[in-house]
Amino acid sequence: MNVRANQNFDFLILISVILLIVIGISFIYSSSITSTGAKVSNEFVKQIIWAAIGLVLMLTIILIDYKTLESFAVYIFFISIFLLVVTLLFGETVNGSRRWLGIMGFGIQASEFAKITTIIMLGTFYVKNSRNMTKISTLFKGALIVLLPVVLIILQPDMGTALVYIPIFLAMSFTAGAKVKHIMYIALVGLLSIILIIVPVWFEFIYSGNEAVISFFVNDKFYNTIFISALAIFAISLLGYFLTKKKYDYYYYFAYFSSIIAISVIGAIIARKILRGYQLIRLVVFLNPDIDPRGAGWHIRQSINAIGSGGIFGKGFLNGTQSRLRFLPQQSTDFIFSIIAEEIGFLGCLLIFFLFFVIIIRGYMISMSAKDLFGTNLASGISTMILVHFMINVGMAIGVMPITGIPLFFLSYGGSALWTAMISAALLINISYRRL
Repeated sequence: MNVRANQNFDFLILISVILLIVIGISFIYSSSITSTGAKVSNEFVKQIIWAAIGLVLMLTIILIDYKTLESFAVYIFFISIFLLVVTLLFGETVNGSRRWLGIMGFGIQASEFAKITTIIMLGTFYVKNSRNMTKISTLFKGALIVLLPVVLIILQPDMGTALVYIPIFLAMSFTAGAKVKHIMYIALVGLLSIILIIVPVWFEFIYSGNEAVISFFVNDKFYNTIFISALAIFAISLLGYFLTKKKYDYYYYFAYFSSIIAISVIGAIIARKILRGYQLIRLVVFLNPDIDPRGAGWHIRQSINAIGSGGIFGKGFLNGTQSRLRFLPQQSTDFIFSIIAEEIGFLGCLLIFFLFFVIIIRGYMISMSAKDLFGTNLASGISTMILVHFMINVGMAIGVMPITGIPLFFLSYGGSALWTAMISAALLINISYRRL
């Protein structure tokens, strides 16, 4: 490795990743110890094995020029799509969802790896269509690439993982040079669809006002009224736009926003048909945990109790009462942050935040300094994926975001999520290493 290569190799990302993995293994071990000192799980041993294999994967990926991925993007992408289909047909059912493929005693979550393959495929597509990025047709074709794994993941059903793909797509589209108004169109459709999914659930389980109001919002009247109104406004606006032949007047904007509303209603209706009742409740339970006191509401309360009881300095390693008394559900996976906060406190959490901050900021810096558009797209998608996982998981743990089952990269127990995170970090280092 020459002097220039040494300067380009991103040791900050590598060190941050290793520290986070070590911290994660430590607290996965802590989650396995009960109040009597008994060890009820060997998850930390599996995590060590996965981390060791992950380091080999990282080294291999760093040594291979990331540009090679462009040539194999289509094949890699469709292998991941094939695995998602196989998961739907033959996957193991856990808590009503088919998310896992059992291979030699290990559970493989294809939807995690599909995030990377989708980023690679979308990045390659945008490179090949770089001259047409200002056309909305290019953006819609890119959206179809992302929509393929998203639909298969929603069918599992796993709404939380599917949602991660949306900000990844938007960030990569922006980086690739798409028009902001086109990106905003798709972003607003996604955001409004989520709101329209949540509103009926909120009125059904949280709102305690007029019964007639509740009746309107919890059945098809709500969606039908919005859809018909939006469609009528769109048709009138479109007619006015073509008759006046004026660009960007109020007819254009009426058509723009009314079409967003109409498409969002369709998306919300489809999502509500696919999602289970408990998944819909999870979208609003953080607003009022009492609506599901023994389910998602219990998770939120115990997580907040654990984090709050940690204080500034924490209770000390292996001294967390919520985890040792087994009050905290899914404490080695979705709520690993709660254990960390309880045992090492606010100051310890600041260290976690700092390490993620280093990886994410360095990732975006690598995206801006990459030697080619593919590297720029790749680094942007990966950095956004890590950022979204971090924000959603921590937000879920502190009770300000819905419970979606999103793991905290590098820290949560699970080989698929860990390898996805480590492969992603390796790709960032790879791009940085070859940026000159």
